[in-house]
Amino acid sequence: MAFGDLIKRHLVDTRPLGVPAYRRIWLGQAVSHIGVGVTVTAVGKQVYEITGSSFWVGLLGLANLIPLVVFGLWGGAVADAVDRRRLLIAGSFVAWAATLLILAQALAGLDNVYLIFAAVAVNSTGFALTGPTRGAIIPRILEPELVPAANALNSLVYSIGAVIGPMVGGVLLAGGGYAIAYAVDALLFTGSLYAALRLPALPPLGEVTRPGARAVLEGLGFIMRSPVLLMSFVVDIIAMVFALPRALFPEAAHLWFGGSDLALGWMMSSMAIGSVVGALFSGWVGRIRRQGVALVVVIAVWGLAVAAAGLTQHLWLVVTFMAVGGVADVISSVWRQSILQLYAPDEMRGRMQGAFMVVVAGGPRLGDLRAGATATAFGLTGAWVGGGLACAAAVLVVGLSVAGFRNYRAGTTAGRPV
Repeated sequence: MAFGDLIKRHLVDTRPLGVPAYRRIWLGQAVSHIGVGVTVTAVGKQVYEITGSSFWVGLLGLANLIPLVVFGLWGGAVADAVDRRRLLIAGSFVAWAATLLILAQALAGLDNVYLIFAAVAVNSTGFALTGPTRGAIIPRILEPELVPAANALNSLVYSIGAVIGPMVGGVLLAGGGYAIAYAVDALLFTGSLYAALRLPALPPLGEVTRPGARAVLEGLGFIMRSPVLLMSFVVDIIAMVFALPRALFPEAAHLWFGGSDLALGWMMSSMAIGSVVGALFSGWVGRIRRQGVALVVVIAVWGLAVAAAGLTQHLWLVVTFMAVGGVADVISSVWRQSILQLYAPDEMRGRMQGAFMVVVAGGPRLGDLRAGATATAFGLTGAWVGGGLACAAAVLVVGLSVAGFRNYRAGTTAGRPV
């Protein structure tokens, strides 16, 4: 096989971009996610500047987590019962209002950590509504064979935003301060709003279950009855809770790199740099059959890469090792999301995406809390390296202990073709 053919075979599949509705969603996320990266960087630095503590930065994870759990599960149930376009628009406006609130407190110079936490919680509520809704929309506007490629493209655009956003955030913080950073996020978020407004009507299909506790429990029961789905969630929780060092970046920038905002931006972008590379060359991912074992392996690689990053105090090495972890993380994400979207019937996809979003977005918030707390107890290096090693050990033991997950082959659920 020629080198050019080999590269083409492994490049990301761009066929979903030929569908106008998906293309607008993808482009809207491409623009707005840069702003998200700017705000994540600015909020972490602002809280650390106010409090001088990584523990308080870690508590930002808790402010995000509670709305994600409550409104993510409920929002997924609502997404199965109403027009998904309308719900996506409503959730987008909630998130945009929270961004404007964060901007207002910066303009007023309040430096009130509790107000920042409240704004973060409102933003998380909006994300809890839009996340599962957007995930449930994808199989409605694309053919099933294009869904894995769409997930790879989604991971690519999120990762690009996570690379560019923190770097832009570092530049804006160094040159203009918090208000400028938050204003850029508020402006860029309009791209996501435009994409939601241009969607066609997406009323529910199949049997409609009234949103509420019963609908949520039905969705959770569906997951609990499938070892493959359940373990795909468990291994991701292990990866994020044990190993994610994001809450430690402001302290690392302060202690290792003289408080440099640019160093903070590079660290915040480091994992996403690897995710961009992994997503760009994700053409091979859909050809892996033993995805259960493969998920365990890539998550173990993520943990070891994080541990290696924490053992060095050289910025380029920190970025390099975290980028390796980012490659592993994006591959894991594509596999888990595709399995979930194609396994569930349309009338349950919102609830499945709600649970997925709670795990994917909630796990990192618990990881922030874990990192901040362990840094207080064991120091920066102990929290960083110990978390990565614990992740690699735990995922190998837990992930390989469940036969149904260990033996899972792509394209089958409960012994039947997808």
